[in-house]
Amino acid sequence: MRAIWTGAIGFGLVNIPVKLYSATTDSRPDLDMLDRKDHARIRYKRVNERTGKEVDWDSIVRGYLLKDNYIVLDEADFEEASPEKSKMINLQSFVKAADIESVYFETPYYLQPQKGGEKAYMLLLKALEKTKMAGLSTFVLRNTENLAIIRPYEKVLLLNKLRFAEEIRSPDDLNVPADLKIAKQEMDMAVQLIKRHAGEFNVNDYKDEYSKELMKIIRAKAKGKRPTVRKIKVKTTPSADLLEQLRASLA
Repeated sequence: MRAIWTGAIGFGLVNIPVKLYSATTDSRPDLDMLDRKDHARIRYKRVNERTGKEVDWDSIVRGYLLKDNYIVLDEADFEEASPEKSKMINLQSFVKAADIESVYFETPYYLQPQKGGEKAYMLLLKALEKTKMAGLSTFVLRNTENLAIIRPYEKVLLLNKLRFAEEIRSPDDLNVPADLKIAKQEMDMAVQLIKRHAGEFNVNDYKDEYSKELMKIIRAKAKGKRPTVRKIKVKTTPSADLLEQLRASLA
């Protein structure tokens, strides 16, 4: 694995030098976009909108449009905005991870101690395990401030990026009925159905079956075969049939 960030965790006055690694990988088939006519790959170019000419990466800078003029920013400007957060993940408070709603969770990363930081790293890991708490912090990754928690996972420290509150849309605009009368018998059967299929969560019980089926189709087409197309029409259960459908589910 290749580190995507190098810095330190601030735990009180203790600094723990660490490296950050992506904890996920994409298991989906890597599909290219092609021209339907000759199957040539579609390429994207970085083009100057005034001249129409392609621009090399080395000639590209980032800027902010302010009063009809672009203010160009370089790497020093990004670091100057918050030099501490660019190199430090200061644990500002400690919370129970279970208290954070799932809507806030984003990307997971592994943290690995750098040379000299092994003991302090293990101290933080064991302390979080013992207290069943997670450290909350903000830090800068790829010129963007991120909210994050650090918690134990599989004998290592795991950093989870969190969304800020202002990034979450309110559900108030959704058209969801507030008060619909549910019969006691319907509720009892729904609860019974849930309890019948209740169990411990094991992520290994779930696989990306769609990608596997898609690869079967790709391999079949490579051999000149045309796979059978399965079409499914989703039926909605009318309110009048709800009790009957619940009974059938429990049969």
